[in-house]
Amino acid sequence: MDNKDRLILALAALLRAERETRGALMDAIEEDSISRETLLAILSDPIPIVTQEDIAFAERFALSKHLPLERKD
Repeated sequence: MDNKDRLILALAALLRAERETRGALMDAIEEDSISRETLLAILSDPIPIVTQEDIAFAERFALSKHLPLERKD
């Protein structure tokens, strides 16, 4: 497994975790098992899971020399 594969797996894991978190939150809201205060605390969290800065960094990293393209002869 090379650096490119590890980056792809890490980004996929982040996406999966975000989807699972969103799903759990939706379930809790639908079942009315989350307090208003907890919901407000979650929604007011100033740091999103993945920021635009994270995406830009991943794109720069993917295009950098850190991930050399494999030669297919």
